[in-house]
Amino acid sequence: MYDGQMSTAPVRIRPPGPPPPRGPGIPPPAGPPCSSPVSPPPKPAMRRRSRSLSAPAARGRGRAPRGPHVRFMDSMGLELEEVRLFRSSENPLIPPHVTCRLLMGSELASGRAPELALPYFKPCFCDNMAAGPGFGARLRGRGVSLGAVVCSDAGITGSVHVLNLAFEKEVTLAYSFTNWRSHTNTGALWVSSEVLKDGPEESETDVFHFWLPVPPFILQPGAVLEFAVCYKVNGRSYWDNNDGMNYRLSCHSYKLTVPKECEDSLLHFI
Repeated sequence: MYDGQMSTAPVRIRPPGPPPPRGPGIPPPAGPPCSSPVSPPPKPAMRRRSRSLSAPAARGRGRAPRGPHVRFMDSMGLELEEVRLFRSSENPLIPPHVTCRLLMGSELASGRAPELALPYFKPCFCDNMAAGPGFGARLRGRGVSLGAVVCSDAGITGSVHVLNLAFEKEVTLAYSFTNWRSHTNTGALWVSSEVLKDGPEESETDVFHFWLPVPPFILQPGAVLEFAVCYKVNGRSYWDNNDGMNYRLSCHSYKLTVPKECEDSLLHFI
């Protein structure tokens, strides 16, 4: 009983008992880990910038905040807009499809039917010489003659007829879009053998087909394509260059009126 006075009776302390014996395979008794009396060194304070602040705002928090900034980017992270400054003496280059779309938009707004200007190559000579009179005499006199020419979106295709003077033969065409300042050679492929009956005697002939590619940027009104045919056989070369004037094709343009039911589809196509 507590009586207000401190008791002077000694406190008996019971010493710990001996550790239990440990045998093989017996784990040590679990207990609290032993703490080291030496405290770890203090770590330096790490400064972390708030993610909600931009770099300029983090450097100068006392400045006034900037307004919202919008950037347009595509799925690859590239800019969708590009700002260019032009001088008064410079004219910006507008792509043809953009100009065509603007013109069609103005025509639709005015109520007029839209029109398309489509370029095409037109031969300045007979495009089917093999069906004309005197073709047999021309072929026998020169050994080679242009047969026919067809113009399409895929390019210029045609046929060449040659006399069968030997088994080994080669037919090539030299063509130019630059008035022969530069030119390209392309080979023709053998297609069939025929018998020419136009004349006093029959003649064996071979037919070759050729293809001349036309780049899209060449299809401009006023452009000219020229070509000549070369036939090599028995170590000799026979030429058909349209009597020295070459075969010429000029680029023209015709207008196509778009039907009402195709106007929406045409705008999406352009």
